[in-house]
Amino acid sequence: MDEAKKIETLERLNKASKNTLGETLDIVYTDVSDNHLTATMPVTPKVHQPYGIMHGGASCVLAETLGSCLSLINLDLSKSVPVGTNINSNHLRAIREGIVTGTATFIRKGNTMHVSQIEIRDEKGNLINHTTMTNNIVPVGKV
Repeated sequence: MDEAKKIETLERLNKASKNTLGETLDIVYTDVSDNHLTATMPVTPKVHQPYGIMHGGASCVLAETLGSCLSLINLDLSKSVPVGTNINSNHLRAIREGIVTGTATFIRKGNTMHVSQIEIRDEKGNLINHTTMTNNIVPVGKV
């Protein structure tokens, strides 16, 4: 992906987040290529669970957002769309504050199925969460 396409894709994804859960959680896309997508999310009280650490659901939202959008940017949306069918998320380390960075990469990029892994890390590079996600690739009109 050339630099102009990268900038355009990031701008499009960030603009599309308006009035979505991604905007509510302050998810911002920061890097993209044909095979990976990266975004950040601040860890503040609005994503905490009652014990003052990031809620596992917030990790899942970031992971699923990245996995879905990685598939989305790799499809001709006039022909097919990604539909999430499975997510498996492992919460490995607690975090109370700061910024987490999630990066989705393809494990398999097929014609009918995309499988991605998403790693969420803290600012020190510690692995906070590891998620795998499956998207079925469905012809437009069949959803």
